[in-house]
Amino acid sequence: MLKDTDVIATIAVKNLEAAKKFYGGTLGLAPGAGTQQDVLTFKSGTSSLLVYESPYAGTNRATSATWAVSDVEAEVKALKARGVVFEHYPNLGLEVRGDVHVRGNFKGAWLKDPDGNILHIVTRS
Repeated sequence: MLKDTDVIATIAVKNLEAAKKFYGGTLGLAPGAGTQQDVLTFKSGTSSLLVYESPYAGTNRATSATWAVSDVEAEVKALKARGVVFEHYPNLGLEVRGDVHVRGNFKGAWLKDPDGNILHIVTRS
């Protein structure tokens, strides 16, 4: 049954070498098992992220993957030090404090990979 099976986030990219530098280098994800010539796999906690080449890379205008973390501000600071630029979405009904969107206990930040795929960091509840 699917409810008992881990899910893998899957993201389309235009260039696997650029994706390898971003996901492995900038985000610091470790290579995962199952990496093939035209597919990269990264480990993130107990989850996996599969990255593959596609001419449709970056066409999704919604969030592709989300990481739940204990301290969004610390993650944002660490990633900014690695050159990551964060997105600001003022029309979400959230207060924007620096690069972090806030409402009540919710804190989140959005960034894009080199192909424009939207990634999200959010407080773990």
